[in-house]
Amino acid sequence: DIHRKRMEKDLLELHTLIDAHFEQRKKDEEELIGLKERIEHRRAERAEIQRVRTEKEKDRQNRIAEERHRKEEEEAKKKADDDLKKKKVLSGMGANFGGFLTKAESRKSKRLTGREIKRKTLADRRQPLGIDNMREDGLRNRAQEMWNWIHQLESEKFDFMEQMKHQRYEVNFSTRFTSPQRREEGGKKVHGKGKVGGRWK
Repeated sequence: DIHRKRMEKDLLELHTLIDAHFEQRKKDEEELIGLKERIEHRRAERAEIQRVRTEKEKDRQNRIAEERHRKEEEEAKKKADDDLKKKKVLSGMGANFGGFLTKAESRKSKRLTGREIKRKTLADRRQPLGIDNMREDGLRNRAQEMWNWIHQLESEKFDFMEQMKHQRYEVNFSTRFTSPQRREEGGKKVHGKGKVGGRWK
């Protein structure tokens, strides 16, 4: 009986150890599965972080390229404005000092037809858009720059037209009173009652 009881006790302890072993093994497997899931989750997080970093770097490079392109365009625009101002000054000097530069420009333009002059002017002014790799905000900024440029050209055109009207008026007025007799008559009419040829001036 003592031997049997000891055997039963040993068998009970063995069953208890086996159950504890399987319970511990089950816990270890669950922990291993959880560890694998955490590793996969961390790997996915690292991949997402790397993707976001790559996108940010790409956007940064695009912004740098757009900023460089914008600065180049601004420099070219500034240079064109300076050249235009120089041409205005030189043309004004030419008009004031006998029109030498105007005559030279007219001689040059006589060699080319009107269509050739227009093509040459457009070829000089036309610049590549460079919008192949731009995003939506870059395209919007480029369109705004083009609109500003068109607005500036329209303003300059208006200024040129007003200047041309003023010069025509001065030419007509100066040719009207070329002879001394006409100048005296014109002076009497102008200084008399403020009328020239019966009309208010």
